[in-house]
Amino acid sequence: MAARLTFFIIAAFWLTMNVLLWRAEFGSHDSGTPVPVDLVWQKILTAPDASSLNVYQNGKRTGYCELSTSVGQEMAAVDADQPPPDGLVKKAGYQVRLSGNFAFGEFTNRLKFDGRLRFSAAREWREVNLKINFHQAVVEIHSLATNQMVHLKINSDGGGLERDLTFADLQNPTALIHALLGNATDSLFGMMDLPAFATGSAAQKLEWRASRTRVKIGTEPVPAYRLETSVLGRSVRMDISTLGEILRVELPGNISARIDEWSKP
Repeated sequence: MAARLTFFIIAAFWLTMNVLLWRAEFGSHDSGTPVPVDLVWQKILTAPDASSLNVYQNGKRTGYCELSTSVGQEMAAVDADQPPPDGLVKKAGYQVRLSGNFAFGEFTNRLKFDGRLRFSAAREWREVNLKINFHQAVVEIHSLATNQMVHLKINSDGGGLERDLTFADLQNPTALIHALLGNATDSLFGMMDLPAFATGSAAQKLEWRASRTRVKIGTEPVPAYRLETSVLGRSVRMDISTLGEILRVELPGNISARIDEWSKP
């Protein structure tokens, strides 16, 4: 179980950084009308309301997370029914905060996380700070876009690890896991039933697809945006409201997060 938790932290770290590195791409999708990924990203960064989600694993509620934006915080002081004024981001740009906690598998201690991401007024990311606490282990991630580097620090009872990684390192998830776990990588992939890519193979590019669709909230179908990609051969999907609120996230390992009003499966 400890190996599964280690993999989850590394995979979440890799996915987060690749989200920041992606370029706007879109393609056809059978279940909705294709739209530019950048359009959906803009909606998320300017959401007037926080996205408050319950986290589930195998259908059982295990935690909670919340994503809020600096635009939403400013709008709370103005008028939540109006679009965000242009002046809100001309000088300071955008900021996003993600926080929450959840229990992982059979562990009784909860994993807690708190992260802040800063973007320019042109929606280009500038800085990311993420801190994850679990039992007596602390993972800290810091990166500045101008340095083209990511600083990773892990402290625990069993010792510590501190690495500086280039953005190129983040393009190949297997190479990244090999760099952090060494010879334990192959056995970990077998335990997680994940495909093992050769370390020297081409980087696994994170390609996002966006579409306009409809999802069921409670008993009513409502219009929404859908973002989809694949990580290590496993599907990742997000449903976002037309105002930018995250409604549902589906991750590998039968892990999901969704708003309270989401219709039960």
